[in-house]
Amino acid sequence: MKWEKKAQELRQAIERHNRLYYAEDRPQITDAEYDRLFRELVALEERHPELRSPDSPTQRVGAAALPEFQSVRHRVPMLSIANAFDAEEVHAFDRRVREALGVEKVAYAAEPKFDGLAVSLIYRKGTLAQGATRGDGTTGEDVTPNLRTVRSIPLKIASPEEILEVRGEVLMYRKDFDALNARQREAGEKEYVNPRNTAAGAVRQLDSRITASRPLRFFAYALAWGGSPATHSGALKRLKELGFPVCEDVEVVQGAEGLLAYYERMGRKRERLPFAIDGVVYKVDRLDWQEKLGFVSRAPRFALAHKYPAEEQATEVLAVEVQVGRTGILTPVARLKPVFVGGVTVTNATLHNEDELRRKDVWAGDTVVVRRAGDVIPEVVRVQKPGPRSQRFVMPKACPVCQSPVVRVEGEAAARCTGGLFCKAQIKGTLLHYASRRALDVEGLGEKLVDQLVEKGLVKSPADLYALKRETLVGLERMGELSADNLIFSIRKSTSTSLGRFVYGLGIPGVGEEVARILAAYFGTLSSLVEADWESLQKEKEAVRKENAKRKKRGEPAVEVPLEGIGPEIMESVGKFLHEQHNREVIHLLAGLMHFEPAEKLRPKSDAKTFVLTGTLAAMSRDEARAAIEARGHKVASAVSKRTHFVVAGEDAGSKLEKARGLGVRIVGEREFLDLLKNL
Repeated sequence: MKWEKKAQELRQAIERHNRLYYAEDRPQITDAEYDRLFRELVALEERHPELRSPDSPTQRVGAAALPEFQSVRHRVPMLSIANAFDAEEVHAFDRRVREALGVEKVAYAAEPKFDGLAVSLIYRKGTLAQGATRGDGTTGEDVTPNLRTVRSIPLKIASPEEILEVRGEVLMYRKDFDALNARQREAGEKEYVNPRNTAAGAVRQLDSRITASRPLRFFAYALAWGGSPATHSGALKRLKELGFPVCEDVEVVQGAEGLLAYYERMGRKRERLPFAIDGVVYKVDRLDWQEKLGFVSRAPRFALAHKYPAEEQATEVLAVEVQVGRTGILTPVARLKPVFVGGVTVTNATLHNEDELRRKDVWAGDTVVVRRAGDVIPEVVRVQKPGPRSQRFVMPKACPVCQSPVVRVEGEAAARCTGGLFCKAQIKGTLLHYASRRALDVEGLGEKLVDQLVEKGLVKSPADLYALKRETLVGLERMGELSADNLIFSIRKSTSTSLGRFVYGLGIPGVGEEVARILAAYFGTLSSLVEADWESLQKEKEAVRKENAKRKKRGEPAVEVPLEGIGPEIMESVGKFLHEQHNREVIHLLAGLMHFEPAEKLRPKSDAKTFVLTGTLAAMSRDEARAAIEARGHKVASAVSKRTHFVVAGEDAGSKLEKARGLGVRIVGEREFLDLLKNL
């Protein structure tokens, strides 16, 4: 008992000093004194291993490397926030909020927009149980071992909640980043580019010991689950009381004028902050008003990110060349004299298309102003000083990679190579997309390796990946035996996937993740998708819409529209892609290798409940909600009747909602629906 009490005292003291140093910026002991306490606890736990616990500060040193990250589905989606770039857009945001709420003035919580990596922390009975990255907003990666090493993240909190979910940002202070690069220089190692990428890379290390060696910090910015605050600012206050670092620059302001004044104040203070920000975030402070405002598409109506102008620098255009993309689009690219912009060295900048290049009148030899659009993609803003004007760019008539004819469809700005998957540039892009994390997730198949595989003729389509041999890979540059084994394992693992991820991985022009999910849910099998009559489907869709218009006039329930959410242009694109013989051959080869997750619907329970879905849900698509209900043995109907048990009402719910009220059917919102799913 004596040693147990001593261990507890040491843990409390160490975590208290962690909080004082990282969360409150007022250390009370020296680094040497802190290290003495830490070493004493380590020694005590080594002598008495039974005293070691997951919430001990000694567990922040990291553990052995993981083979891979596991996926985590977020309890509440981590949605992106719409951007604004000028005062007019801020006034428009405030006006929309006031009109939707029917009030004259709204209080907003305004806070800096951290330039780091968003994460979610789950606490069960006060103990950190799980940490995950944002991922695609719906599904992230389980990085719990890594986040345990971040000293400003409490391992244990004094919360009575069964489950508490905290959202925040992992970042790196400028001074810590500079010190890290100084150590890299002294060791003769490569320096890091900027704090944001370094922090994000550290969180996604498979070896948490590497994460522990990085000077990472955490700031909480939202309470996503648990607790019962009435306001966002109240939630931040509660998080601070629990020991989480919360930015001191959060303010509650009134109306658009208050928002813009805050934006100006933070803009003047921006360079003096210890961390980088790329804008500020505005949120309606009252949480009941946030819920009332809801969501549009994948973003909340109650929040707005007001970005600061991207940094601009001048440099010389050395040449204008053409880049061939995955879908065959030829993009003019300015090759630049290297210039440091927005934290990275830029050597190339997009000119978008030939029309844009002509509008800006860019020539080799010009001095141009360059910025990183959205702080990501380098682009040429304008010509600052014309050069000799002797090397005017002309869009090639033949693809510079495969020499196939280049065409420009009437009404389109883009010129395209007609070489398809016979063009090496398109093959490379297709392979990288197919192997990307949100598609087939083939870890280890990077750009340099794809270049070698295509240039040596080893891979001509995604299907060829599955025929690669260990001895072939070992013979490639920078590919050892262990790397080859890991890649082959990852390729084989990718054969077990969902139909939606596979369809997305095919790289059909216009088909993103959401469209791929809709296609997979509608057709159910790959063969049904490939053999579909797209012309008939389009006609059927139009006929159903016309019929629904008539039904609406007669006061009758609408019939479900086939492939709702997919427009005619994308349907035409899918049809053309699947009609192309070469694509069909590749898909046929892949189909023989894939093992798709079962899509069969379970038989309804004897006491099955009937659900009707209406409106748009933020956490999942209509098809995903249907699948979640049916997977639990319950039924989904298209129309409300006396036999309906629940009507799930999302944003912009239609006439089904009124009918449910008239029949006395129970109506549940999205949050209540998610709770119901856990108990069905």
